[in-house]
Amino acid sequence: MERIKSSGTRCGAMLMGLAAVLSACGGSGSNFSGGGMNPQSGNMPLALSDVSSDDWATIGVRVLSVALLPQGGGSAVTVWTAPTPAPLVNLVQLDQLAEILGNLSVPLGTYTGATLTVSANPGDVLLTVASDPEAGFPATAGATIPANQIQIQGAQGMAGSETVTINVNFDTPLTVANTVSNALDLEFDLANPAFITAHVTAGATLWAVNFNGPVRRRPHADIRWLVLRHLYGTVQSVASNNSSIKIDKDFPVVPASNPETAITSAQSLTIQADSANGTIFYDLDANTRTVVKDFSSQAMTLGGRFVRVAARYQADGSLVAVRLWASSSFNSVWLSPEGHVLHADATTDVITVENENGVGTPISVDASTQFFFRAPQNPAADAAPIGTGTGFLSSHELVRGFKVHVSVVNQLVSPWVAETVDIETAAYSGSISAATTTGFTYTHTYPTAPTASDDYTIALDYIAPTATNVDPSGKPIMGFDWWNFTFPTHPFSGSTAVQQFVQATSGSASFGGTVGTVSAWGASYAVWSGTRWQLPATVLGPTPLPLGTVVAGLNGGTSFTMTVKGGTSAATVGLNTTTGSATLVYQIDRSAAGVLTVTPLDISNMTDLATLSAALVAGTPVKVFGVPQPAGVAGSGSLQAYVLMYFTGTLPTG
Repeated sequence: MERIKSSGTRCGAMLMGLAAVLSACGGSGSNFSGGGMNPQSGNMPLALSDVSSDDWATIGVRVLSVALLPQGGGSAVTVWTAPTPAPLVNLVQLDQLAEILGNLSVPLGTYTGATLTVSANPGDVLLTVASDPEAGFPATAGATIPANQIQIQGAQGMAGSETVTINVNFDTPLTVANTVSNALDLEFDLANPAFITAHVTAGATLWAVNFNGPVRRRPHADIRWLVLRHLYGTVQSVASNNSSIKIDKDFPVVPASNPETAITSAQSLTIQADSANGTIFYDLDANTRTVVKDFSSQAMTLGGRFVRVAARYQADGSLVAVRLWASSSFNSVWLSPEGHVLHADATTDVITVENENGVGTPISVDASTQFFFRAPQNPAADAAPIGTGTGFLSSHELVRGFKVHVSVVNQLVSPWVAETVDIETAAYSGSISAATTTGFTYTHTYPTAPTASDDYTIALDYIAPTATNVDPSGKPIMGFDWWNFTFPTHPFSGSTAVQQFVQATSGSASFGGTVGTVSAWGASYAVWSGTRWQLPATVLGPTPLPLGTVVAGLNGGTSFTMTVKGGTSAATVGLNTTTGSATLVYQIDRSAAGVLTVTPLDISNMTDLATLSAALVAGTPVKVFGVPQPAGVAGSGSLQAYVLMYFTGTLPTG
C-alpha cells in the first residue's frame, strides 16, 4: 500500500499551531543582555520549527547556513554558519519547541527573505522509524532507513559536498532594529504531506525528502511566548555579581552514542537566575535540589561543568533559567528521557517516553513526582508544578502524544523513577464530535497493541473568551481560535470563531466498506487552567485517505470523483484554485531506474491546472488529504482536498 508521510499520521499533519525556535549558532556569539553591541546591528534569535510525528522518532537534518535577503536588493547577509562538524538537528524533538543555539548580531535593516543551505549528501538526512508507528506504515518499527533509500530532492554539487538551497519569501518584511528584540522563525512544515514521501512497490521502498515548499517564515509578536527545548552547554564563567552564568552551547550527538557525548560550539549564551521566582537547581553529582535566586552558592563549583537548562525569554530577549541541572559528565545531564509519551498507564503508574533512537523508555511515577507545564509567558506559572504524584495520570491528564522531558531520581537505580516531568506540549487529537459553544469531544483510537489502554474519549472546553492567546502569526488575541491546517495565516478568531468552528466540524463523507464515513478531525495544544486542560486553539485537519483511484476526472477544473482501497463507493473531491489558498498538488514520479521525483503544481495557474486536468483521468492513482464539507453548505457530503498527489511512472502497489 502506498504511504504518503509528512511528519507522521493525522496528528503530525495537524499540529501546526504555536511557534518553535531554533536560534542560530556559529561565530563569536552575542547576547541581549551583554554589552559592546555594534550600534549598526541588532540582536535576533534565528528560529527553525517543526511539528509532531507519530511515525518517526528521528527526522535529522544538517542546516549549514542561513542568510537574509535585504529589501531593495543587494548581497545576501549570512547570519549563521554551522559549527564543524555540523550537528544533526532532530526535528521530531522540536514539537512546537525552540532549540535555542544562540542570539545573533544582525545588521540593522529590513529583509524580505532568507536562504537556507542544507547538507544533502547520503546520510545527511537521518530517518528513524518510531517504536510504534501507525498500522500499515511501510517500515519496521525502530528501524533506521538506509541512506541509499532516501532521495533528497534538489541536491546539487559534487559528491561529498552536495547541498540543497531553500529560498523562503517572507509574507511581510522583517525589520531588525536595536530598540526591540527581533525573532525570525523559519518553520520546516513537517505537516506538508510532500515533505517525506514513501513510494512502495514490489522492490525497495524509496523515501523522497522534499525541502521545496515545506519551509516558511512564522512571525512572532512576543518572544516571551516561545517554549524553549532544554538546552545543553558548558559553563565558562559566573558573573561577578552571581546573577548569571555564561555557557558555550553543546549539541548531543544524533543518533545518540553510549555514553552520550557533546558536539561543542563557539556560540556563547548568558543565562540569568530567576531572581523573582527562583531557579530550581539540581546538582546531579551531589544528588541535591535547591531553589536559588542567584548563583552565589554555586559560583566556586560551576566552572567547566555541563548543564541542561529549561530557560525562557524575557521581553528584552534575555534568557532566564527556570530549572537547571549540572554535572561533571555530559552523559549525566543528557541521560534524562526526552520525547513523546508513547504510553501512559494509570494502573501501573508507568509512563513510556520514546527517545530519538526509536526506543521506548519506561519510567515510574511515584507520590513525589512533580509535573510542570511550560508557560514561559507567565514566569510564576512556568516555575510552579501543576501536579504531584500518581493522581496526575488519571482522567487523561497525561496522554500519548504529549511531548515531555523527564528527570529521574537516580540514574543508577533501575527501574527509573521520575523526579520531574516537564510537559513541553500537551497535544490532544482525534475525531471531533459534539462540538458546542463551550467545547467539544476528542476521540482517539490507536490502531496497534498494546496501546488500546491509551485510547481516549475526552470532552475539553475552549479557553475563556477573555483569556489571553496568540494566533498562528504570533499576534495577541483573546479567546479560542482555529484554522485549516494548510492556511495557518488565516485563523478564525474573535466573537464568531466558536460558532464557525461548530459549523465547520459538522460535515462527513462516506466511502463505504471498511473505510466508512470520514468525519472532522483535528488537533489541539492544550494549556493548564489551574485545575484542568483547556483548548486555546485547534487545527482542523484533513484525514489522509487510503490510496485511491480516479473514477471521473476534473469537472470544470474544480472537482473529481474517486474510490479508495477498502471502500465500496465513490465520493466527490473538491479542489480550490484560488490564488493564495489553492489546493496543494504534487506529481509523484518513480522512474524505471528507481529515481523518485516530487513536482509541485500551482493550480491557481492555468498552465498547471491544465497539466493536472490532463493527468487526472479515470484509473489514475491518487492520494488525497481532505476535510468533509459542513452540513448545509454547497458540496455537503463531499471532501475538500487540501493536498492532492497523483502518480506517474512506476506506480505504487497495494
